[in-house]
Amino acid sequence: MTKSKSKPKAAPRSTARKTAKPVSRRPAPASSRSAARPNTKHARIIAMLRMPTGTTIAAIMTATDWQQHSVRGFLAGVVRKKLGLNLVSEQTDKGRV
Repeated sequence: MTKSKSKPKAAPRSTARKTAKPVSRRPAPASSRSAARPNTKHARIIAMLRMPTGTTIAAIMTATDWQQHSVRGFLAGVVRKKLGLNLVSEQTDKGRV
């Protein structure tokens, strides 16, 4: 007579959830962040963008050693969404500024 081997049943999962949520820290406002650390790549890019002549993606790439897609992601994610700044793009003889 052979016995059939069956898997042992796993213990049922507890449906109770933790009710305590971890305390999330709110990020500091953009003005205090740039004032606290003025020599970061983010601060340099913001300074380049605030110049009256503006800047190009190529100039930001050389200043930060980032690739083009990283610069575009920074502009969309950090500058536009997180900092809430308005970006304006213009075509000039130097290229898109």
